[in-house]
Amino acid sequence: MRIAFFSTKSYDRDFFTAANVAFGHEMVFLEARLALDTAPLARDFECVCLFVNDKADRETLVELAKHGVKLITLRSAGFNHVDLAAAQELGIKVVRVPAYSPHAVAEHTLGLLLSLNRKIHRAYNRVREGNFSLEGLLGFDVHGLTIGIIGTGKIGEAFARIMQGFGCRLLAYDPYPNEALRNHIVEYVELEYLFRESDILSLHCPLTPDTFHLINPDSIGQMRNGVMIINTSRGAIIDTKAVIGGLKSGRIGHLALDVYEEEADLFFEDLSSRVIQDDVFSRLVTFPNVLITGHQAFFTRTALKKIADTTLGNVTELVQTGKCKNEVGLEKRVSPSPN
Repeated sequence: MRIAFFSTKSYDRDFFTAANVAFGHEMVFLEARLALDTAPLARDFECVCLFVNDKADRETLVELAKHGVKLITLRSAGFNHVDLAAAQELGIKVVRVPAYSPHAVAEHTLGLLLSLNRKIHRAYNRVREGNFSLEGLLGFDVHGLTIGIIGTGKIGEAFARIMQGFGCRLLAYDPYPNEALRNHIVEYVELEYLFRESDILSLHCPLTPDTFHLINPDSIGQMRNGVMIINTSRGAIIDTKAVIGGLKSGRIGHLALDVYEEEADLFFEDLSSRVIQDDVFSRLVTFPNVLITGHQAFFTRTALKKIADTTLGNVTELVQTGKCKNEVGLEKRVSPSPN
């Protein structure tokens, strides 16, 4: 099948080219991000491959269908950027990679937690300049703290098991509890209790109407003073202006982000020689107790190989059988993501 890949970087080309030896699809790699004005680039392609910041709203899908697209294969677990109802009406199937390497994201979450707590990123820069002072680098012991985990799919489970090894008390919230974690590793509680009790809050839930701006002025008001919040899931789960208010008041003591609700115009690009136009993001990076990485948590060799293999395997399965176990239907809009 002919596949047009949008939003590609050199590493996408490398891993997909290597994986395609086993599948034999015709692939064309495009640097452009999918949107209404770039959809004509998919002319005469039956399939397009999208990443997290490609925009597949109704208008764009109509344009894709006009140019012959019958299949969208996502090289991600999340699918909140695709209008599934419109895709179904237009006869466009949508498939995804439900799990690539939950350990990659869980381990990055831990890296953010430890780096932010012990100011490792600040100490690195100091030492390079010959400054060995410890002033301003004071951290805290993680052992014995209460960790609140929202979303206990594969990534949330992996993170919970890591933090169990730190000797932490683990609270969790998920409308669909993970039986492998219940009782023995985490205690499932209501959100209000989790907010009130957690020293560190880690987000691992999919973006749905129910989780949009889950972290907002009301929920922040329920949290402990000095709480650490870590988000490696989806940016819009956090109301960024609300967390800036929480940082200014001291209610939020530390904030670590690998995702940002307006990241589409920032992440995955080198903007070091430009003036960033996003005033909210620019304000965010001025705080000394904020650490941000650019949607990097998934970025390991293990994960990229699994993404390429599964993405191309999904296309082959549909070509050969007309069905795919990783197809996303309308019912998925309200069901939990395995992350």
